[in-house]
Amino acid sequence: MRAWRVARPGPVGSSDPLRFGEEPVPVPGRDELLVRVLSCGVCRTDLHVVEADLPVHRESVTPGHEIVAEVISVPEGCRTVGVGDRVGIPWLRETCGVCRYCLRGAENLCPRSRYTGWDADGGYAEFATVPVDFALALPSGYSDQELAPLLCAGVIGYHALLRAELPDNGVLGIYGFGGSAHLTAQIALARGARVHVMTRDAAARDLALELGADSAQGAADPAPEPLDSAILFAPVGELVPPAMEALDAGGTLAIAGIHLTDVPALNYQRHLFRERQIRSVTSNTRAQAREFLVLAQTHRLRVSTHRYPLDHADHALRDLSLGRFDGAAVLVP
Repeated sequence: MRAWRVARPGPVGSSDPLRFGEEPVPVPGRDELLVRVLSCGVCRTDLHVVEADLPVHRESVTPGHEIVAEVISVPEGCRTVGVGDRVGIPWLRETCGVCRYCLRGAENLCPRSRYTGWDADGGYAEFATVPVDFALALPSGYSDQELAPLLCAGVIGYHALLRAELPDNGVLGIYGFGGSAHLTAQIALARGARVHVMTRDAAARDLALELGADSAQGAADPAPEPLDSAILFAPVGELVPPAMEALDAGGTLAIAGIHLTDVPALNYQRHLFRERQIRSVTSNTRAQAREFLVLAQTHRLRVSTHRYPLDHADHALRDLSLGRFDGAAVLVP
């Protein structure tokens, strides 16, 4: 099969971190599915893996964790999935199931959790594997290309929205407007929220307004009104102070990324007083993923995608790093 590997982690714009070539088709483990990749989203987390913003967990890993795939083989005795079924493979690949976090329903915090495209080979390839219990059923009415971003961008955005504690008919600020944010905004709007978008990219601002946002302005511009909740999708720590300052009393800022540049010093009175709070977001649980995919079935989301052939994955990552598209990039073998 054809596949990409992270040969020399480093910047996609000034080095050559990825290698594309022929690889053996992976052999599934005892409780794993073998799947043929139909599409794979290009997530900013992939960029962090490739550029070594995240520590190396697996040498020469194949990135990619927003995978839509057709099942090729199933483990003996498997009754939940059949050959030919279409499944989704997300970021969260494995948890221990017995630690205190798993037992209390917070498996995203499991200290022995493993991740597709970081700890195990992912979807920048023609074939992949996934543990049966971590494969997701997919909503109908979407193309393979539209489904891919739902599996991380959509799920993580939904988790971030929950962490931001947006009240009914509240006011939400979104900082950065890419693959995850444009899906999260639609869920918030469907729930009656007013949404204000702060992003540097003019095309992203246009998309935000097309989707129904009440306003769209520059990344560090003041919000038009006090925010009940805010989500920071851009991995830019310098945006934390303006986002906190924009919050109304009792407001919450959720930081949705796995990586963030350093946050400048905060002023207690200006940024935190009156019970404003900051929350981080770490992966998601399978329950949250399934809940979001049910919402995606109920509320038909507009998924803005840009198609790249598999052998142009390096171009897609470079374009992502430079902000050359709105929405999400998707690789199609």
